[in-house]
Amino acid sequence: MKEIQSAKYCIICGHEKLAGIRIIDEFICESCETEMVQTDVQDAKYPFFIHQLKRLWVEKNA
Repeated sequence: MKEIQSAKYCIICGHEKLAGIRIIDEFICESCETEMVQTDVQDAKYPFFIHQLKRLWVEKNA
């Protein structure tokens, strides 16, 4: 039986997407996941990803 996917909002980019991963109760789209794992720690966008990922724990432990 094939599961019907519904669109979810990505906690990184904020866009509604179908494909991606779930971490805790949040969703990260495939394109953000790919970009994050390919981003070097020296890249200017790295702190943005860290900030967005902190939302996984901050909102759950508030």
